Amino acid sequence: MALRLSLRELEVFVAIAEAGTVTAAAGAIALTQSAASQALAALEAGLGVALFDRIGRRLLLNEHGRLLLPRARTMLDAAQDMQHLFDDHAAMHLRLGASTTIGNYLLPQQIARFRQQHPQARVELMVANTADIVDAVAGFKVDMGFIEGPCHHPDIVVEPWQDDTLLVFAATSHPLAQGAVSLAQLAQAQWVLRERGSGTREEVERLLLPHVGSFGEVMDMGHSEAIKRAVAAGLGVSCLSLHVVQELLDSGQIVAVLAPLPTLHRTLYRITHKDKGQTRGMTVFNQG
Repeated sequence: MALRLSLRELEVFVAIAEAGTVTAAAGAIALTQSAASQALAALEAGLGVALFDRIGRRLLLNEHGRLLLPRARTMLDAAQDMQHLFDDHAAMHLRLGASTTIGNYLLPQQIARFRQQHPQARVELMVANTADIVDAVAGFKVDMGFIEGPCHHPDIVVEPWQDDTLLVFAATSHPLAQGAVSLAQLAQAQWVLRERGSGTREEVERLLLPHVGSFGEVMDMGHSEAIKRAVAAGLGVSCLSLHVVQELLDSGQIVAVLAPLPTLHRTLYRITHKDKGQTRGMTVFNQG
C-alpha cells in the first residue's frame, strides 16, 4: 500500500493543533499560509477524514485529530532522532515540566550536568503545580514531567524518581519551637501550607492528618519560598521538603518541631505519556 502522508504534513498538522489557526501555525514553522493549508488538505485527503472542526478562523481538533495527535508527535520525534542517529554532537531539544519544589530545588542540578555534558542541547523547563504538570504531559506540551504528588491519569506512565523527606518546622522564636510538643498542640497551630492542587499539599495531608487529625487555621500560599520566609518570620508552622528549608535550618532561622511523628518520607515521580516515543534527549537526560 502506497504511503499517503508525509512528515511535512504531520508537522503542519501538529503546528495547527498547537496554534489554533493555519496562519499562526504557518508562521511557527516558516511556511506560507497557502503551503500550510495545502499540506493539511493533503493529509486529510490521504487519511480520508477531517481532523479539525472549523469554527470561524479557528481550527479545533475533532475526534480524529485527537486520535492522530500523539502518534504524529511520536513520528516527528522519531524522525528528528533518526536524522541525528549517527551524530553524537547533534543538538538535542528537551521540554521538561516540574512541580515547584522539584523545579526550583532538585532539577536545576541535573539540567546543569546535562548541559555541561551536551553544551549544544536545548532545554525548556515549565514549573507549575503537580496538577498542571500532569495536564502538560497529557497534552504533549512537555516531553516528560517530574511531580511530587500522586497521578492517576489513564494516559500517563508513572515511575519512581527520587525519595524526599518532609520536615515540620517553625521559627526559632515560635512557642512550638521551645521544646517537645504534643500532637494536639500541633493540630491547633496556625499552619502555612501550599495551595490545593500542589503535590506537596497532598503529601503533607496524606502524611500528617493520620497523626494530627486535622489542621487548625490554615493559610494557603502558592510558593514554597513564600511559605518558608513567612514561617521564619513567625507566622506559624509548616511542612516542606528538607531541600527547600535546609538553608534556613543551617542559619538557625527555623528549627524542626519536636512532635511525636515518624520521619515523613515521600516518593517523587517521573511521568510520561503512554504514547510518547522515547527521544534521544530523554534517554540521555534520564541517565544523568
